[in-house]
Formats: sequence, structure tokens, C-alpha cells
Amino acid sequence: MARKQKNVILLTIDTLRKDVIGCYGMGESYTPFLDSIQDKCVRFNNCQSVGPYTQASFPGILTSSYYFEFGREKQISSKRTVISEVVKNGGFTTAGFHSNPFLSAFFGWNRGWNTFYDSMMDQVTDHAPYILGDVINSKVDSWVNNHTSGEEYTPFFLWAHYMDVHEPYVPKQEYIARIDPELKITDDEMFQLFKDVVLPRDTSDASKNELLKKLYLAHVLEVDDYAKQFFDNLEKSGVLKDTIVIITSDHGDEFGDHGSLSHDGRMYDELINVPLMVYDADCKETQVSDTVVSGVDIPPTIAKTFGLDSPESYCGQPLLPIEDYSSKGSFGEAMGKLQHKIKPTDRPAYFYQEENFRISYRVEDEKWEMFDLQADPAEQENIIESSSSAEGMKAKLTEQMHVVAFD
Repeated sequence: MARKQKNVILLTIDTLRKDVIGCYGMGESYTPFLDSIQDKCVRFNNCQSVGPYTQASFPGILTSSYYFEFGREKQISSKRTVISEVVKNGGFTTAGFHSNPFLSAFFGWNRGWNTFYDSMMDQVTDHAPYILGDVINSKVDSWVNNHTSGEEYTPFFLWAHYMDVHEPYVPKQEYIARIDPELKITDDEMFQLFKDVVLPRDTSDASKNELLKKLYLAHVLEVDDYAKQFFDNLEKSGVLKDTIVIITSDHGDEFGDHGSLSHDGRMYDELINVPLMVYDADCKETQVSDTVVSGVDIPPTIAKTFGLDSPESYCGQPLLPIEDYSSKGSFGEAMGKLQHKIKPTDRPAYFYQEENFRISYRVEDEKWEMFDLQADPAEQENIIESSSSAEGMKAKLTEQMHVVAFD
């Protein structure tokens, strides 16, 4: 008997660092729910985002392409194919729910969706300049129940995106208390910390960096609860057993790790080494891949799950089954900005990772860096001048760079 076509959900969590997720074994866990579902997951231990902030990373996640591949764009190029277009054209239903302005219809990300919610017409606040995860969950739950209310329904691809971990780091008090019961801080004080410290990238006070990290971790606990609610809703609606859920992040966040805050055009582990797991109720036990994979591999994986061919423009390959994946290294690029907004003098930055080595190049200051991530996971010793592999890695990175023109 042929296996029933499963639904696919892509759940992306903005700004989620991999090292706060317990199942990755990198430190204390702030994600009890995500840890609890690992027996039904394929977990990728070495997934690299194709960029360290949203505009640079999501071309990989949703179009299997790179930021500068089609030049410097304000709106996504018609040459990019959003995975929703592939799935919809294949005869399946598509829906997207998120609250990130950079992924809105204004920039062209609404292509290929039967239903698309980007919150751009909704009211938000300075303290939470996005729609909260529980509201996203409610909208997703309503859509799922409506779509599946009949005896039979068209299998669907659904994308949901949480913004709650993202700055300005004003989490709910109940989650702050779980991180540090002694910490007393008001919403206004948290927002002022964002304005005074995060926006100017001021890392001079280590205690403030640590405080910001605590507020960030409180948000991680919060979004883990939202993920639990998301799965509970799917269970109640009866579709979880027939659904594959891909969970990942677009990039991480920095708290003084390499002398800055937030997420700018820097190619370090805390920003581009992201979580990636694939939940399937039919999984019998945890499967783990240590192979270097990339955000560009997500759209081909979704297409394959629906039995569809990937467009020729796609740069990635299906992640599953893990034994069939052929690692070709991971590449990424972004504007090498070092502040909240891109300035006219900013120029691109690039990276390439192969096995345990990552090399990066910043055009603006012609700076090369290379790290042995196994011997030096905190990336403190630049071995670009001493490694015998440096020249070969330089050549591989240079070969993949998309050079863009500037006025």
C-alpha cells in the first residue's frame, strides 16, 4: 500500500542560537519541549545558515539560493523560485504566517501561497514590534482546522515564523523569573537597555551583556512554550500524525562573543551555525547527522517530500535520507555591516565551511579569517596564516562569491 502523502510544516524561529537548545549538548537547556520530541526527529548537528541576518539567510531557507546570487535586490528577483510556488504548482495547498517585515509581501515573499499573513497591517508596540507567537499559533490553528474539516483534504505545506526571541528583548515577567528569580526589571527598563546598549553595539559593560543574554534566554523559554502549543494544536486537530515538521532558525545572536551584540554581517558560529531538526511521528528513534549541511537544502527537502522535482535554480539538495546526502561544504554571504543599519560604505562578507574548517572574507577591510572549529570552537585563533589548508579554502570560497557592483 502506498504511503499517504504527508503534510509539511516549516517552523522557523528567528534569532534562535543553537547552543541554548539542550539536545545539542552545548550547555544548559532552555528548550524542554524541543528536547522532548527528539525521539521522533532527525537532528542535524552542523547546519549552516547562508547568512547571519534575515535578509541574507531567508533566500536560502525559502528559495534555495544566496543573497547576492541575482545582484543587490530590494525585492526578491523573479529568477528566484519560492518553495511555496513549487508546492502549489504541484497541486498542493500552501499557507504562510509570520510577522517579519523583511519577509513581507512588500518585498515579494507572498508568491505561491494560497493563504499569506505577514501582519504588516496590524498594530504592534515598541516593546514587541511583531505579532506574538501565541497569536501566530491561533491563526495557524484556525487555518489548519478549516482546511482539514472535511473527510478528505489536500495535503498542505505551511510555513510559520516566530519573532519572539528577537530584540528588543522585553520578555514576559514569568519567563524572566524562570531564568533568574532575583532579577527585577520593568518593561521600560528592558527597552531602554535595548536603545542604550544593543543599538549602538556597546559591549563595554560585561554585566549589561550578561543581562541582555538573560532576557534573551527568557524569550527562548517563551518561544519553546509556543512551540509546544503549536504541536499540541496539531495533535488536537488530528493532523500531527500525518505531518512532517521542519524546525530551524534563520540565524543566531551575539552577546559579546566576538566583541559585538545582535546579529550583523559577521560569519561566526553563534550567528550562522543554526539548529535544524525534522520531526516525523513515524520516526522510531532519534537520528543524528554530523555532516555539514546548509539552509539551501531545506527547499529541495520539502519538494522531495511532496514527490516534486526541484527547480534547476535551486542550489541545495534533499537532506533526507541522511545517508544519501553528499556534503559539498556550506557557503554564505551578506553585507558586512557592523551596526544596526547598513551604511553606504558597507561591502559584502562571505564564508565557506568544510568539515571542521570555516574561512571568511570581509571585502571592506580585506580581512581573511579561518578557524578550526574542532580545536577552537569559540573561534579565537585565526589560523589563516598558519594552516596548510588555507590556500585551498580561499580558492573554494572565492569560486562561490557573488560579486556585486556598488555606486
